[in-house]
Amino acid sequence: MTQRVMILATNGFEQSELMKPKANLEDAGIETTVVSLEAGSITGWNDKNWGESVAVDKTVDEISSCDDFDALLLPGGQINPDILRMNERAVAIVREFGMSNKPIAAICHAPWLLAEADLVKGKTVTSWPSIRTDLANAGANVVDQEVAEDGNLITSRNPDDIPAFSDALIARVKGRVPENA
Repeated sequence: MTQRVMILATNGFEQSELMKPKANLEDAGIETTVVSLEAGSITGWNDKNWGESVAVDKTVDEISSCDDFDALLLPGGQINPDILRMNERAVAIVREFGMSNKPIAAICHAPWLLAEADLVKGKTVTSWPSIRTDLANAGANVVDQEVAEDGNLITSRNPDDIPAFSDALIARVKGRVPENA
């Protein structure tokens, strides 16, 4: 049976943090579905300017549950998660993945969504430095490392961490859970 990962993003996603993990997942035989606030396409942010666009497969309003997916990928960028955390349905999707104990992989600024969905209290996470205080204020134990795994949460700091971040998510989706998670 094919494993499926939902990628929840909107305009302003960090280009590399969506495109590279998406390609890595697909290279591992995992199907990806890009879900956003509106139909059509969304445009990334790349090196201080607008980047490439990616097609939206479904909108948040077309997602009735997370049952059809094995995991959730949340790319970062400053703009993307800030917009998503203001959308009730997007936050509800993140919360549903958390409550179902399915893997959620969030990189860079994307852990903002984990905090908004009340999923970080008591969890060890990492992120882009500027949101670490927000995560700590939401009750997280914040660390500065390439990948932090705690329960169903997988977090990373920045685009340099994408190889390890992708490997951790692929391992979870394929059913290989690390001892420290």
